[in-house]
Amino acid sequence: MVHSALTDSGLPADAIQLVNDPDRARVTELLSLHEYVDIIIPRGGNSLHQFCRENSRIPVITGGIGICHLFVDESADLDPAYGVIHNAKTQRPTVCNALDTLLIHRAVADAFLRDLVRGLSHEGVTFRADESALPYLYEHWTGAYLTPPAENGEQRVKYGAKVGKHLPESVSPAGPNDFDTEWLSLVLGLKVVDSLDEAIAHIARHSTGHSDGILTRDESNANRFVSEVDSAAVYVNASTRFTDGGQFGLGAEVAISTQRLHARGPMGLRELTTYKWVVVGDYHIRP
Repeated sequence: MVHSALTDSGLPADAIQLVNDPDRARVTELLSLHEYVDIIIPRGGNSLHQFCRENSRIPVITGGIGICHLFVDESADLDPAYGVIHNAKTQRPTVCNALDTLLIHRAVADAFLRDLVRGLSHEGVTFRADESALPYLYEHWTGAYLTPPAENGEQRVKYGAKVGKHLPESVSPAGPNDFDTEWLSLVLGLKVVDSLDEAIAHIARHSTGHSDGILTRDESNANRFVSEVDSAAVYVNASTRFTDGGQFGLGAEVAISTQRLHARGPMGLRELTTYKWVVVGDYHIRP
């Protein structure tokens, strides 16, 4: 189909080629063809990106690896916040702009976190909860129990006492590497933070610079988040799922660049073109 479109447009069909040999040695060969290839855009896992960065003799645009965050600020509207989180996590969990970590301000954690977990659990989401989030997720259950035997050996049944606490089946304590993991599945990291500063610091430490957002009604917090979070796409009150060439008006997307130079974020044809300066004179000389 692609070759037919090229031919119909008067372009050489071989302008787009496919190397269908899965041998990794072909990648090594390609990375050395600097006289024929202008730029490399690896599409695959983190190991492929790292291999290209370390072995290429050609400029490499890396992207597509996304550890994406949303921060629920203390001023966020919680009902629509649930819809944004649901979309960011569940619409297409295997893509690079799906949500990986949710940060919740402590001021709203008690009102929001348990209901969020209950709702998303019905959608098949499981959770890796930081120790800061665990106290908000324990479920206390009540039941009947026997009192210790009295002197005459009698025991009585009492009801309504708190006899235990447990985490929901969908929740596990977070492991040491969980906040540095791109889940690509229905897994969501949870952490409670005490401030915008702590949320920004967590994102700076764990984000891959792909897509990160804040849910807030506080304009100053929104502006500060946009200013200080150094990611290719930064969101205010929107799902990270919008990081896409078509959604951004760029047409067909080639990749999501998470580097800082040349092209950053969704890349269409314009972002892959170069330019030249043309100087026309009348035998001018520089004095």
